[in-house]
Amino acid sequence: MNRPAPRPTHPPLETIRQSLAQVIRGQPDAIELLLTGLLAAGHVLIEDVPGVGKTTLAKALSRTFDVDFARVQFTPDLLPADVLGSQILNPKEGSFTFQPGPIFTHVLLADEINRASPRTQSALLEAMNEAQVTTDGVTRPLPSPFFVIATQNPVDFQGTYPLPEAQLDRFALRFKLGYPSFEEELAMLSDRDLVDPLSHLSPTSNLGELLELQEAVRAVTLSDTVRRYLLDLVRATRERPELALGVSPRGALALSRVAQARALLSGRGFVLPDDVQALVVPTLAHRVQLSRDARYAGRDAASTLLELVASRPVPT
Repeated sequence: MNRPAPRPTHPPLETIRQSLAQVIRGQPDAIELLLTGLLAAGHVLIEDVPGVGKTTLAKALSRTFDVDFARVQFTPDLLPADVLGSQILNPKEGSFTFQPGPIFTHVLLADEINRASPRTQSALLEAMNEAQVTTDGVTRPLPSPFFVIATQNPVDFQGTYPLPEAQLDRFALRFKLGYPSFEEELAMLSDRDLVDPLSHLSPTSNLGELLELQEAVRAVTLSDTVRRYLLDLVRATRERPELALGVSPRGALALSRVAQARALLSGRGFVLPDDVQALVVPTLAHRVQLSRDARYAGRDAASTLLELVASRPVPT
């Protein structure tokens, strides 16, 4: 039996969008995807060239919701303890005390995550999947919500370590920002004549309201018809000849949750097939691998997934 459709909760989501748009001009799609990932209690990977506003967007999000924020610049010499925390000796008492690392926050910006070694990258796996950290045999819960915004530069591969499939699968969404239009970039130059808009950004929501929004997402109705349609798309990726690796069950769960978040952001209490279709590429493209023949033919994951969507019947 389907649950009753919830009404949109406070704060007004449009107010949150407008708050972020004050700082990040010309990026409505990126703002929407970022909010989708946050409300779905997932994590996001932003791939784009330097200087388009990835760090600014992460800071603006944390200030809008008035939650804790930490930034870690991932470098080849970064160690897991630099992220998770470590035991610190207290000389007076002759004992060790755990000093939490920057990961103990609500919003963590993992800047240029692919520049860290695989050992350090793997330190995030437990945190991203289970919202907890285990060090020295002791498991410690992370704050709720815990949201990772990771970035990487897609054009500079020198001194980088590609993210393994297990790491990529932890990200609910992957997307790009892109360049703003001429008018938006002109307005951005005008905004920053005297002050940085980020420094004057006031909270429009708070931690309690954010948790309420995440709970509201879980209550959005996902009918059996739409659920079957979603699963049909996911299972088709495992049969597509152009794909050597299809989407995992974790990917199916992620797609269902972000579709619920998109429905809530659209002011609906139920998921439409359109929600699923709109999020197939940002949710699934980083979870599949092209076959060798498909790569040699110049195919890419996004276009292959769009062809797959177009080939499957849509429920009415």
